[in-house]
Amino acid sequence: MGWKTDYRSFYYRDAPEPPDLDLKPAETALLVIDVQNAYRQRPDRATLSPAEQARHDQWTPFHQRLEQTVIPNTAEMLACFRKAGMDCLHARIASHTRAGRERSLSHRKPGWNDLLLPKDDWAAQIVPELTPVGDEIVVTKMTDSALTGSHLRLLLTNMGIRNVVCCGIFTDQCVSSTVRSLADESFNVVVLEDCCAAGSEELHHKELEIINMIYCQVMAAAELKAMMGV
Repeated sequence: MGWKTDYRSFYYRDAPEPPDLDLKPAETALLVIDVQNAYRQRPDRATLSPAEQARHDQWTPFHQRLEQTVIPNTAEMLACFRKAGMDCLHARIASHTRAGRERSLSHRKPGWNDLLLPKDDWAAQIVPELTPVGDEIVVTKMTDSALTGSHLRLLLTNMGIRNVVCCGIFTDQCVSSTVRSLADESFNVVVLEDCCAAGSEELHHKELEIINMIYCQVMAAAELKAMMGV
């Protein structure tokens, strides 16, 4: 078992194994997507109604994975890329206006995805453990795709980047949308499965199966570290 055979949907069940990846350091960047304060804050369960407590409990596995897996693993990958002198970039959801009138339609529809995160508010900031260092680039978007919602495409092209290693939240939303946009622009994309999370493990694993092999290669952080020799 490994990245060449894991996370295969039935479309690719009998496909040959992909070749080894050639991730030249000068052409490869790490992109951390939307790991922001807004997604780690939780109300006191004791103050909630029974219905709200049930909803709170439904989200507990996500918060556990975020704190125990995604943030520590992503911090480790950032350290590896920085040590190797490779580019690290960050994307975040944030609105430039207080009312968020420039948000994309998908972020203004009623429901959970109705996001209003003014760019200077605490909730919109990247979590402290993953704070950008030095002149690392941060793009601000109000769409799911970091490529569609910012000038990231131009930045990557100007930097000579051909391979983008993606991690962040949510696997089935902003990560997936960014991965698909990158693939459409002919970037080679890697998704680190244990540096991502969705609202549930089921959604996380299913989305990885959907995007693997056609839009990206899905692997574990340890597998990428082995390729990097660290």
